[in-house]
Amino acid sequence: MKQTLEKQYILPFILVTSLFLLWGLANNMTDTLLAAFKRIMDMSDTQTSLIQFAFYGSYFCFALPAALFIRKKSFKAGIILGLLLYSAGAILFYPAAKVASYAFYLVAIYIMAGGCSVLETTANPYILSMGSQETATRRLNIAQSFNPIGSILGILMSKYFILDNISLYSVSATYATLGCVLIGILVIMLCAKMPLGKDTDKQDGLNVTFKRLFSNSLYRNGVVAQFFYVGAQIGVWSFTIRIVMQELGVLESEASTIYLITIIGFCLSRFVYTWLMKWVSPAKLLVAGGALSALMALIVAVSSGTGWFLITALVLISVFMSLMFPTIYGIALSSIAKSNHPEDSKIGASGLIMAILGGAILTPLQGMVSDVASVYISYLVPVVCFAVVMLYAISANKKRNQYE
Repeated sequence: MKQTLEKQYILPFILVTSLFLLWGLANNMTDTLLAAFKRIMDMSDTQTSLIQFAFYGSYFCFALPAALFIRKKSFKAGIILGLLLYSAGAILFYPAAKVASYAFYLVAIYIMAGGCSVLETTANPYILSMGSQETATRRLNIAQSFNPIGSILGILMSKYFILDNISLYSVSATYATLGCVLIGILVIMLCAKMPLGKDTDKQDGLNVTFKRLFSNSLYRNGVVAQFFYVGAQIGVWSFTIRIVMQELGVLESEASTIYLITIIGFCLSRFVYTWLMKWVSPAKLLVAGGALSALMALIVAVSSGTGWFLITALVLISVFMSLMFPTIYGIALSSIAKSNHPEDSKIGASGLIMAILGGAILTPLQGMVSDVASVYISYLVPVVCFAVVMLYAISANKKRNQYE
């Protein structure tokens, strides 16, 4: 078995992996904003879900330009650009509070998420490139394991600085402070020595690249699976606090404790999945994760009023789905790296990040189902999404020779 990470890549791996924590923090702080704005501005679930539409819609819009940018410049340039946008969006929360405008908040979220999109488009293929293709998916799972650590920090920040005393000031002060911290991290990255990762090979035109990518079924279907997975993940997490409040009769701050437990389970299980990949193929684990996540989401949908039985199923969704994003990403992008045109990987990476649009499209859909039926029934949307992921995993398992 080949070594997961070779010695010459250790330092750049550590630096790039730290970025996974940063966008995990932004993702899960944003999830808690739905509960905060529902209280502050007395909004419906559909209206508050526009936060996710702005956040993940921005991911879609920025991913391809980011890929073209790093294709022309370098991985390090992509990291710097991403941190600039991320910090600028976070700092804009302060003037948004001054004018008390929900639209201004959505603009700030859009810019901040654009920075996260650039960082993800840059970091994921960079991690995959740091060693052999045989260990690429396992290497990405290790890096992605630090993403939920950022999620945990984001939830703790939301719990103690936003949800304990909900107001526009608590929201804005927390994000503006984060923006200032990000500027400090940006300075560190500017000074750090790391491989630029600039393309030196002649690049084909975008039309040619897109045609090749579309003809690769593992990649093409991976983008579809990623769209549905992200929609499921964001939907499950966006309404976790609402479910806990309704099921246990507690306030937002107390409900966020269950949300924190959910993310801790997500984090720990990702390490377990990565360890299991030494003996079990990623595709087989993905089949199991898809089936079990769908089952847990179905239990949530049909078990209202069962208290801790339902809450346990809600937590277990995240435990079982934790491997999905990096595994789908790794399988899809490794199939490009192993092809005759590995130079297509950067554009291919942008497609997999653009698939995060699933969070912008499917979360409002789940919000509408919640408003029309109930927040419990809305979890049928993630059930369908996890089924799509499972079908992709079954297909990928049959084509393992194309990416391992």
